[in-house]
Amino acid sequence: MAESMGLDERAEYASIRAAAEKIAGEGDRLAALCVEIQQIPAPTGAEEKRADWVEARFRRLGLADIDRDDALNVYARVPGRQSTPALLVSAHTDTVFPAATDLTVRVDPETGRIAGPSIGDNSTGLAGLMILAEVLAGLEQPPVDIWLVANSTEEGLGDLKGIRAAVDRLQDRLQDRLGAVLVLEGMGIGRIVHAGLGVRRYRIHAAAPGGHSWGDFGSASAIHSLAALVTDITHLNVPQQPRTSYNIGKFEGGTSVNTIAQHASFELDLRSVAPETLAQLDEQVQRLVKRHQRHHEKAKSDVSFSVETIGNRPAGQIPESHPLMQATSAILAQLGIPERMDVRISSTDANIPLSRGIPSVCIGLTEGGDAHRLSEWIDPRPLVKGVQQLLYLTWWTAGWLTTK
Repeated sequence: MAESMGLDERAEYASIRAAAEKIAGEGDRLAALCVEIQQIPAPTGAEEKRADWVEARFRRLGLADIDRDDALNVYARVPGRQSTPALLVSAHTDTVFPAATDLTVRVDPETGRIAGPSIGDNSTGLAGLMILAEVLAGLEQPPVDIWLVANSTEEGLGDLKGIRAAVDRLQDRLQDRLGAVLVLEGMGIGRIVHAGLGVRRYRIHAAAPGGHSWGDFGSASAIHSLAALVTDITHLNVPQQPRTSYNIGKFEGGTSVNTIAQHASFELDLRSVAPETLAQLDEQVQRLVKRHQRHHEKAKSDVSFSVETIGNRPAGQIPESHPLMQATSAILAQLGIPERMDVRISSTDANIPLSRGIPSVCIGLTEGGDAHRLSEWIDPRPLVKGVQQLLYLTWWTAGWLTTK
């Protein structure tokens, strides 16, 4: 382990290995912590209860500079032998599930799998952050300051607002000397996401005169007008390479079956691994909206369209040859964790630092599945190695930053 990570045999590294060995005997406690966090509702934008829980735990550990910002991010610092360039380790607190969701957990007696809404995404990732905080609080000073942040609003229309605020705040405090970022997700152990998938999201709205379905037949309908636009969007051709996609995930409007709709809207998700391709797809959609607007103006049908931006996740990446990538891969190999080569690019909190040129990777801590479903599950058995991976990678990255 030491050789592959560029560590020597000084006492401090012996203590890291001892801490990792101690984690090996705490699998049940790790799993219980995941469930404890999962039982705290945290819909995107309403993460107060989890933020309270995290802050209280940070304070019990006696960490430095514990604080919370307006975005509901919770911060703590592990003081290093030098303050910059600093390391940020983050895990998002929010989930996709409404506050009233039944959070009952089920354990499969045969496989040991733990199932329940948000158990993997991201209760397990947050549990990993808290165990890391606990371990670091009991060790000697790391090579550089390590900032631990439980950040909000990663999911859906949260649009990475939490990590944006956290990176902005730390960059300002550190005078642009935030050296690297490690992002934690509960599921997907063995993956190393080093490229942020670019995403743009819009809510497109139509307004029309509407009226009664019989008495005003022929009057323009917001739903009919939007449906025609949607049809044209679904006929857009996108390249397979670079991989690019679009999706209309929500369509709403109207008041009753016998009313010509005055208002309607849909939500559109555009993605591409290549920023220039995403920009081209975006431009095609904007042209279609303008074309449909001109059509209605010529027809004097009094239909108007408006486009609202509801999400913009910028792209960015580090190459596979980057030292952070190489170290992450080496640690997986030394721990006997199969590296997943199929997941290198994704839309995660790592998008923000990567888009700003800050080296970053997103890693998973255990096996899991059914993400964003009520049946979401994790296998707690690989969790020990997942947390050991996190500890080794955190310490290696802190040491690497002293060379920058």
